[in-house]
Amino acid sequence: MKFKDWEPEDEEQESEELFTHYQIKADPKQSLLRVDKFLMDRLPNVSRNKVQEAIRQQYVKVNGHPIKPNYKIRPADEIIIALPEPPRDTEVVPENIPLQIVYEDEEVLVVNKEAGMVVHPAYNNWTGTLVNALAYHFQQLPTMAGNEGRPGLVHRIDKDTSGLLVIAKTELAMNSLAKQFFDHSIERTYIALVWGEPEVEKATIDVHLGRSPRDRRVTVAFPQGDIGRNAITHYEVVQYLRYVSLIRCKLETGRTHQIRAHLKYIGHPLFNDALYGGDQILKGTKFSKYKSFVENCFKLMPRQALHARSLGFNHPVSKEFMQFEAELPEDFRAVLEKWEKYVQYH
Repeated sequence: MKFKDWEPEDEEQESEELFTHYQIKADPKQSLLRVDKFLMDRLPNVSRNKVQEAIRQQYVKVNGHPIKPNYKIRPADEIIIALPEPPRDTEVVPENIPLQIVYEDEEVLVVNKEAGMVVHPAYNNWTGTLVNALAYHFQQLPTMAGNEGRPGLVHRIDKDTSGLLVIAKTELAMNSLAKQFFDHSIERTYIALVWGEPEVEKATIDVHLGRSPRDRRVTVAFPQGDIGRNAITHYEVVQYLRYVSLIRCKLETGRTHQIRAHLKYIGHPLFNDALYGGDQILKGTKFSKYKSFVENCFKLMPRQALHARSLGFNHPVSKEFMQFEAELPEDFRAVLEKWEKYVQYH
């Protein structure tokens, strides 16, 4: 079963260096053939969508030059496919890393991921990930087609985002959960601390998102809707704190860095989100005491202020709706308390 419109939240790429994955030379008698069809015949477990996206991102070069998706391979053409991640086999090394298990039965597992833990092995993070821990604690977790090397995963959250993830322990659970993500019926809420006070207390951000052409680590908004993929975030202000606000976000879709990019787009980036400009003082006075206060907050929580607070889904077997919550982690609570006291006494 394939759900091609579903895209789990992605981990940040730490490097723009490109690594050669494949080098192919067309036969001297090669007939004219569109490059995507040519590559699909020669690359293992690669969909046409992935090939076309690689071409659009200029990861595919023919005779040393980027090409358009409609390029036709000619005799003796030399094709190089380079991606910002080194080639690697999909074997996962089990590691004895403790897990915060919120719920477990024979079909599913709900874990509370701490900030700083990468969800799955990738460039610069081949060990110490949640998947390495899962491989140690659980045997024979299923793997979704096209998601090799990531057993049990049906979604993921960023390295420095804390909070809840559901893991599939069986094929039945994986198919059921993947379909729920595809249908946008999974309920996910996040708590975020953002710069500024949104003028509208409760609203929906319905703006396409896609990779930035300038920096592929970053997701940017395309308000015209002609580029990127549709992305919908519902938000509500929980607490105004003068220079920052605590808000609750509910995801309808699950695009890469969706909340971070959407909040940046409306002018309220996440507090201390370095990738999206939130690690600068964006609101407030210029007094040195205030500057020291904010810098202390940055030190207390050296990451973006985002926490996956609740997760709800229909159980794959019983069909019962199940909902779980994870309290704010200590670093988030400490910074929130500091802002509350600052507002109270200044």
